[in-house]
Amino acid sequence: MTREWEAANVFELLGDEEVREILVVTSESPRSAEELAERCSASQPTIYRRIDSLQEYDLLDENVEYDADGNHYRTYESRLDEVCFAVDDGAFVVDIRLRRDPLD
Repeated sequence: MTREWEAANVFELLGDEEVREILVVTSESPRSAEELAERCSASQPTIYRRIDSLQEYDLLDENVEYDADGNHYRTYESRLDEVCFAVDDGAFVVDIRLRRDPLD
């Protein structure tokens, strides 16, 4: 289920340092949860909670990768392209632009 992008929710989500770090690292290249835990100096359970939150807002794609032995694992890639906040008629307005899938 995808959540609505309400300014307060986006402020709260992006206010988390680990969330921002996950978005930055996964914008460079797809990363596994294990790689994210190492890069973000956080536990894997913490990383998975942040991944779940990011996926609720469609900000992170999940892919299945296969290694040379045929084992599979998940990688995550940022979909975030741009976030703009504005004040309009006495309220915050948020505009989030996502990267398009190459197949779209």
